[in-house]
Amino acid sequence: MTVLVTGATGFLGSAVARLLLARGDRVRVLVRPSSAGANIDGLPVEIAYGDLRDAASLRAACRDCTGLYHVAADYRLWVRDTNELYQSNVEGTRALMLAALESGVARVVYTSSVATLGYHRDGRPADEDTPVTVDDMIGHYKRSKFLAERVVDELVHSHALPAVIVNPSTPIGPRDIKPTPTGRVVRDAALGRIPAFVDTGLNVAHVDDVAYGHLLAFERGVIGRRYILGGEDLSLRAILALVARLCGRKPPTIELPRRLLYPVAWVSETYARLRNGPEPQVTMDGLKMASKKMYFDSSRARRELRYASRPAGEAIADAVAWFRAQGMIG
Repeated sequence: MTVLVTGATGFLGSAVARLLLARGDRVRVLVRPSSAGANIDGLPVEIAYGDLRDAASLRAACRDCTGLYHVAADYRLWVRDTNELYQSNVEGTRALMLAALESGVARVVYTSSVATLGYHRDGRPADEDTPVTVDDMIGHYKRSKFLAERVVDELVHSHALPAVIVNPSTPIGPRDIKPTPTGRVVRDAALGRIPAFVDTGLNVAHVDDVAYGHLLAFERGVIGRRYILGGEDLSLRAILALVARLCGRKPPTIELPRRLLYPVAWVSETYARLRNGPEPQVTMDGLKMASKKMYFDSSRARRELRYASRPAGEAIADAVAWFRAQGMIG
């Protein structure tokens, strides 16, 4: 069986590709010519060069594949041209799903995000059925992922797309080469660059557990159904304390009101836009997202897929160890 994996040069996608190879599958990966290939160097994969914005390359990549894991996404909370997010995440997903239908792919796992789900104002963990609308989406990244998930759902019902949707929470662990926004928090906390925190929380899961959840969704998931692949709910303060303990540092104890950081975020974004610099460390959308505790319930995946996750502390420890091995922290 040949399986196509998109996003295999990235954090979660590389973990999915490695598990498929370990299981004995033939793995083809969609790689942009400009992508860094460190996460797949030395892996026995077939490379199909292409781009989510190039429909012809997607059709070629899907040819003769029996399975598809669409893990790739433009995961940026701030971007100069917001149209880039929609072209890759929404229209790229549409084009890839149509290519999979044209090629007769038998099974698709689409990687969405808990960013598309609802939340409870009282901090209770949300699940797949917590009410939500597109108007609840904060920022263009979340909105693009919400619309992409709707594209997949519509094709399931209108074209019998054989897709299962998974909603990872916050993967943490090894091979976060970019790193992701959450990986940057772990790295910067390990370096002592985060002296304070805001009152927010995340659902933290080991990247390898989330990756294995993809394989379980492929094997056991119900077509058209979505599954949260999460782990443990932790406050940001607790996450920073875990990192500090692993690095022999004192954890931050200063809690900052979010309102004090909005001017900092505005200045950071303005500077990045004017100077053509990298993504700001503090963004307006990031602060708005932090006003909610992103806690989630993976009971459906545990019940229907037999999904399991290890303690969040192990995920954070593995992330710190990997960053240290790469020389990214002392």
